[in-house]
Amino acid sequence: MKPVRISAQTNQPTLRIIITNQAPKIFWPADATNFLLQSAADLTANSLWQNLAASSLFTVLNTFPAAGGSAQWTTNFAGSEDFFMPPATNAQNFFRLRTPPPIPLCCFDIFYNGVLEFTLVPTMTRNGRIHANGTIYVGTPGSLTFNQTVTTTFTFSSQGLDGQANYGTNTRTYFLGSPDAITNCPPLVLNIGTNDPHMLIDIPPAAENPLSSLGQQRLFNQAQIVLLVTNDATGLNTHPTVTLWLRAGAFPGGDASPIVISVTNADAGSLADNFPFLTLTNNFLDRREMKTNIVTDFDVGAYADWVVTNPLVQMKLPASSSIFPTLLFIADQRTKTSYQVGRFPVVRVRNAAQLPFNGGAGFTLATPNPLYVLGNYNIQVPGNTNQSLSTNDTTYTVPAALVSDALTILGATWSDATSYNLYYSGLSSFTTTDTTVNAAILAGTMPSTGSSDTTFSGGLQNLPRLLQNWSAKNLWLNSSIVRLWNSQMANNQFRNPDGFSPAPVNPYYNAPIRHFNFDANFLNPAKIPPGMPLVYVTTNSLPH
Repeated sequence: MKPVRISAQTNQPTLRIIITNQAPKIFWPADATNFLLQSAADLTANSLWQNLAASSLFTVLNTFPAAGGSAQWTTNFAGSEDFFMPPATNAQNFFRLRTPPPIPLCCFDIFYNGVLEFTLVPTMTRNGRIHANGTIYVGTPGSLTFNQTVTTTFTFSSQGLDGQANYGTNTRTYFLGSPDAITNCPPLVLNIGTNDPHMLIDIPPAAENPLSSLGQQRLFNQAQIVLLVTNDATGLNTHPTVTLWLRAGAFPGGDASPIVISVTNADAGSLADNFPFLTLTNNFLDRREMKTNIVTDFDVGAYADWVVTNPLVQMKLPASSSIFPTLLFIADQRTKTSYQVGRFPVVRVRNAAQLPFNGGAGFTLATPNPLYVLGNYNIQVPGNTNQSLSTNDTTYTVPAALVSDALTILGATWSDATSYNLYYSGLSSFTTTDTTVNAAILAGTMPSTGSSDTTFSGGLQNLPRLLQNWSAKNLWLNSSIVRLWNSQMANNQFRNPDGFSPAPVNPYYNAPIRHFNFDANFLNPAKIPPGMPLVYVTTNSLPH
């Protein structure tokens, strides 16, 4: 199927109105799909504008009565325009396009701040909205179907990446949205006051005011609990310092009296007494990075128990008053010493089948480090024996997000000790098991730098990194996939799996059967994960 793509208007778009028997039919350019159509009875300063319609489902879901009433979702499309037909009336009416509310990033099935590559993606159907602030590469030996509108600030293209053939933009790619796709549209941007979105997960400089416009964007400042792991006095990292802040209020980073718990020269005993959910002595080899990780191992189940039983947590964040620590920020800041060349600090979560419930508000974990998820994540809720495991039914989950420099998923059979062996898909110790992860993912990638097999990003399908033999195993990922930055810590280039032709140097994984699905829960404003960044529609060419 050859799609009909809609190019955005280069001049300032205007509304076009046709009235038949007092019934208006209102048209606006397709590139204004995210904007609201509004009406008012007059143009006085105190006029009340009512939301009528938008051709973006995500705009509709993020308009609320306090902002002029809920808008209708219109999928009417003609030529290069969307249109809406309000009820006939004898009263005078004025109409306009209005800048929509900011859109939570998880409302997108896929959002890429840069080039989005579906190159070599396995057969896949995407059911949510997709946007890229960059070119979108399609063309795959499998079948690729888009059931919602796809938008790009550039165009659709195809390229022979990974040393493979150029499959062409129209080969086995199906655009079924209405409109099917929009090219050259205005970008969707983070309102963060900087061109570096990685700042969302960076630790702020000491002199920065947490209440400044920049400071308020940082997840470090939005978190009720901040956990930092730093070097010990000797610099050998055998007994590091652990510091945890408990903060409350509408904006936790502005809490003038946080509770601080600190353990110096932390060992197994002091961690058990103070932070029973932490282990700091594990390490393993990441063969993609070719680095030995020093690990902050975080037991989510133990943490969930700790926050509801620890008296200091309940003093600051009392669950009895419906005050919950919904956002956790972890950073491992241990630095390498001369004998630790090739090592770097990472965060790993385990025992996370059931996340902290937090009164139904969910749980977001953010870190500036590379993040590893070991085993199933967010597949069940308290008090219910049913599970959202090995399915795209996310009924038994809480709103969740994983925000990190880069994300790697480890099947439950992962062995730290085995990681030091030379990878070979025929070695049983590298074989993993079916795994389900139910969470929005905000992470970085290493972009393609050329068309060869050593310069490929891995494409969308490899944004969640893998390190095991997943052959014939199922990876269920019910998510919103958001790529905002180049990975800054985990910055080695993607390498092809074992057995690929041409043969990769130092392979480290084999691909699973991927079940990547958009979690439609994220279209419910009540189920947006805590701390989810917002994107804004630019207004450089649209009236508001």
